[in-house]
Amino acid sequence: MKCDIEIFLRGTWVKAASFELNDAGEVDKGVQGAGFFEYDLDYALDHLNAGGVDAVSCRFPVDFEYRRLPGWPAFLLDILPAGANRRFFLNELGIENRPGADWPLLLKGGGNPPGNIRIAQAAPPSKKGFSHEGFRYEEVLDRGEDFIEYARENNAPVAGSSGAQGEAPKFLLTQDRGGRWHADGALPDDLAHRHWLVKFPRGKKPSDRDILRNEGAYHCVARKVGLNVGAPVRFDADALFVPRFDRETVETGVHRFGLESLASLSNVPSFGAPVPMETLCGAISRFSSDPAADIREFVFRDVLNAALGNTDNHGRNSAVLKTLDGAVRLAPLFDFAPMFLDDQGIPRICRWTGAESGGMPDWGDAVENLKTFGMDAKALRAELAGFSGTVERLPDIMAGCGVDGWLIERLFRRIGSVRASLQNAEPAVYS
Repeated sequence: MKCDIEIFLRGTWVKAASFELNDAGEVDKGVQGAGFFEYDLDYALDHLNAGGVDAVSCRFPVDFEYRRLPGWPAFLLDILPAGANRRFFLNELGIENRPGADWPLLLKGGGNPPGNIRIAQAAPPSKKGFSHEGFRYEEVLDRGEDFIEYARENNAPVAGSSGAQGEAPKFLLTQDRGGRWHADGALPDDLAHRHWLVKFPRGKKPSDRDILRNEGAYHCVARKVGLNVGAPVRFDADALFVPRFDRETVETGVHRFGLESLASLSNVPSFGAPVPMETLCGAISRFSSDPAADIREFVFRDVLNAALGNTDNHGRNSAVLKTLDGAVRLAPLFDFAPMFLDDQGIPRICRWTGAESGGMPDWGDAVENLKTFGMDAKALRAELAGFSGTVERLPDIMAGCGVDGWLIERLFRRIGSVRASLQNAEPAVYS
């Protein structure tokens, strides 16, 4: 029971590593199945000691070691189909949703995830003889029968990853130079123009549409207050079009950047685990090319999470981006939405140790926890206190970005609580 892991380097896919389960009995344990991880010998010879974009995970720089692992390496969970996409592939395979389904799902649905690694056994077929004309923008919006059938045939529904999991139906799509839309992976790289993640409401309830519509406006808010956000998104006819930041089209084809979740960097081989925020910051500190800047960004993102009710802050909703120059940096903000509106009641799962009450952080105490990672707590507390003025202006910023008026009113008290906590983070409080 073995899967081969390929990596995209210099315009081509090459075999980089493999993970093999101890025996067939480990399949039934799902992601907890024990096995062996190693880099391919030829790849290791060519890339010895490489990290960043040349490694399948920041936790596994390229070497010759044969590792015995008690469960799957955590980076494989970034590739494993999850949420609505897991249900799609379960249906395709005709199997029940249980831990034993994880392995066949990886081998079926891990062929074209975001980032620059994939499972060879799941890789899409060669594009030779490609002739599909693609779909018009309106056909994507309508999600007509022909488009859905085409998407299914080409595994366009998201195959998992740090930046593309969850419950909402999502498609990875690519535009050609003529503006037609194709399943990502079905269009040859030399014909690609732009790459998109297209999200639809998770259900038919009004709250599902409210969340998705306001997600686009939330991205605008984050950009206005100075956070690292990708290219502007757009909401149209119940569809959110998100430009992908892990792809870049160039004259010679497509650059694929590495993408790895903070859960993977923290070695969390499970979904939805309540990972302490300090643990996630520790992973940033260990692997980022600029730890102080990225931890600061991560903290300020969480301020907005708390103020705007984005309760879905699990470790796979943040990631690092590994670029071709060797840098490893916190990826642009994604999956930022008013998830407190969800009818299923999504709790804030990652919290600051000893510094939260009722899901509301005490920012002064939270920052004190970051001294372990070399952060200047006094300076960061001062920055947070200064940011309270921006938080106070959030209702006006939100209105300017198109957030629904009723939602702004509903968040008014929450925003005030966050502003007060930021003001209390003043360094003078601490001797």
